[in-house]
Amino acid sequence: MKIDVLSLFPDMFTGVFGSSILKQAQDRNAVSLNVVDFRQYADNKHDKVDDYPYGGGAGMVLRAQPIFDAVEDLRKRNNTKPRVILLCPQGERYSQQKAEELAEEEHLILLCGHYEGYDERVRKHLVTDEISIGDYVLTGGEVGAMVVVDSVTRLLPGVLGNAESAITDSFSTGLLEHPHYTRPAEFRGMKVPDILLSGHHKRIEEWRERESLRRTWLRRPDLLERQDLNERQKEWIREFERNG
Repeated sequence: MKIDVLSLFPDMFTGVFGSSILKQAQDRNAVSLNVVDFRQYADNKHDKVDDYPYGGGAGMVLRAQPIFDAVEDLRKRNNTKPRVILLCPQGERYSQQKAEELAEEEHLILLCGHYEGYDERVRKHLVTDEISIGDYVLTGGEVGAMVVVDSVTRLLPGVLGNAESAITDSFSTGLLEHPHYTRPAEFRGMKVPDILLSGHHKRIEEWRERESLRRTWLRRPDLLERQDLNERQKEWIREFERNG
């Protein structure tokens, strides 16, 4: 996969893209990450990318020309038809399902805005998706772009050491993930559940499914409204309700 990020502050990505799983993914050629300062596409001698809004108002607006030219250049260089994603508070709420959808693409271009916003012609005639990582406003789209890149990259084949990790993550199954434990079996009087030490794989899987359901019921009951629960899971929920 190829991911290009258009930002006025490319240095913000150095540590994130050069560390941990994202660095390993690039080393394995699972993904190519490229950050472009779209100021270099400005068509004026001062490299100005923003201007005052028509009709007046507070703040500055990013001009359409540098962004259009940057995206068109990246399309031409890569000979692709990328998904062009605008990071903005007005976009679709980001989800694991959206990450899984984007992970199927060959080429993504992420647009990081600043100031008051974008010229509306960017939104209407250039982008294919608008994404928000939450109901709050940041100083720019860079942090949102990092979230999207990280969540998409870890889903690509060969990126995670264990392919099952992404499948069982919270939200991938529609439920929150079950609790995890590691050595020692007892720490400061706190013990690992006996079932996890039993070696009985079928019972362990059932315990994990049950605890995943319990954690979702306790913390994110709204997620259960979208689940097609089987009879066993429904009985577990009735038991949770009885026991509080």
